[in-house]
Amino acid sequence: MFEMSKFMRVFRPGTSTTRTRRAAAATVCAAASCALLLTGCGDNGGRQPASRSEAPASPVGATTNGLTEDQREREALIPADKTGYRKAASTAVDEVPDGTTTEIELKRDNDDKPVWRATVAAKDGTEHKVDVDAATGKVVSSRTDSDQDGDDKRDLAQQVSQAEISSQKAVDTATSRTKGTVTSVKLDDTDDGTPIWSVDIVTTDDWNKTTYDVDATNGKVLRKHVDRD
Repeated sequence: MFEMSKFMRVFRPGTSTTRTRRAAAATVCAAASCALLLTGCGDNGGRQPASRSEAPASPVGATTNGLTEDQREREALIPADKTGYRKAASTAVDEVPDGTTTEIELKRDNDDKPVWRATVAAKDGTEHKVDVDAATGKVVSSRTDSDQDGDDKRDLAQQVSQAEISSQKAVDTATSRTKGTVTSVKLDDTDDGTPIWSVDIVTTDDWNKTTYDVDATNGKVLRKHVDRD
């Protein structure tokens, strides 16, 4: 009888399981209370979670001073030019008797020096590549384009003959509308074959580039585009 009573006291159904569940529930409640307490704590006195402020994202390609990479390149390149478009174009065309400058652009050469890189067309359409040092105004190289064939020369000669308006007249038209530094002039044509002078002007207050397409037959502005990148 004694043994049976002892057995019943030790193995009462559900006693051990109930105690385990109660202990687990108490542990969960304690952990939840700690989590709430930690969340509520902060420099604002625990009334609400502290907010996290984030700096606005910079535009794609922008640098820390707010300029894009292209704008920074213009900012560094243009002050290094001591020659200017007009003098560089005149110097380049003097290399080719009776030539016409069909393209000229301020850029950096392979040694990272600023140069005016010009293409001058002879009367027969032969292209001459002329580099003018932007710092000194002197010709540093002059050569013919070895890649041209007979058709290329004829096409270029025809394009030049169709341009009744000079590049200088096109530049004057563009700069009368936007004051800035001329960095590129190119003889091109539209999709329908109309010859145009494409003129790039950089404004040094924001380093944006404005491009004007001027009809090379009548001097009218066909298009204006501002590059803010």
